[in-house]
Amino acid sequence: MSWEEKFAEDMDPAGAKKRTVTVGWTVRAPHAQAIWGAPKLFERSLPRPASAKSVQACPAAVDFDKRHYVIPCPVDLTLRFDRAQNGQLTLVDADGAQSAMRPQGMRELLTFHPVHEWRHPERPLIQFVAPYVFVSDDPCYIVQTPPYLDYFPRPRPGVQICGRFPIHIWPRPFSWAFEWYDISQPLVLKRGEPWFYVHFETENPSARVRLVETELTPELENHIKSIADVTNFMNRTFSLFAEAQRARPETLVKPKKA
Repeated sequence: MSWEEKFAEDMDPAGAKKRTVTVGWTVRAPHAQAIWGAPKLFERSLPRPASAKSVQACPAAVDFDKRHYVIPCPVDLTLRFDRAQNGQLTLVDADGAQSAMRPQGMRELLTFHPVHEWRHPERPLIQFVAPYVFVSDDPCYIVQTPPYLDYFPRPRPGVQICGRFPIHIWPRPFSWAFEWYDISQPLVLKRGEPWFYVHFETENPSARVRLVETELTPELENHIKSIADVTNFMNRTFSLFAEAQRARPETLVKPKKA
């Protein structure tokens, strides 16, 4: 028995909360669905440890790493800002005619938020579509974070906006929001590189998550539609959780057949 199994046994006696929680994922994109890669369990490519006391053998570090899933970046894109004489900022594709993305694709994928929506008047806010949907039939929160376990030789010139919400109640499509601190530096995104991470919080802290691709069933699609874009109509959307939980079907996760 591994230390993880022994720990789960000690922390989860008979009759306690589940030791494994199934989370379904799918992509809800109207077109170009092939650019959105599957979430992958975070892994490190490391040499064999030279010592039994190596970090690779630390149970706390190992457990932390293996609870993260990586969402890969869908596109190659370099963005920068131009500033007009009146001070107004314009977001441009720095690769110009050599860009892998057409202007139409960029408009569909990316939103440059108006100044009054920024958290700070000198830090522009952009937001990418990220049409991943995660859903669970058991109580489960998802947490979206930057890819802080990976090393980037060229750091991104700002910070990712993080988020946390209950996917058993509120399985909404994701987005990737970025607050740009240093507008003199470009934002370079590479297809296939880690874009952001997700990890999960369950009722039983020692429970493992089984991530499966799920079918976008009519029941799941209708539930997503009932909560999608509510921020266009009201603030404090978390106040709708009780109603969303009451209205959701009993089962929303239907794993795809291999």
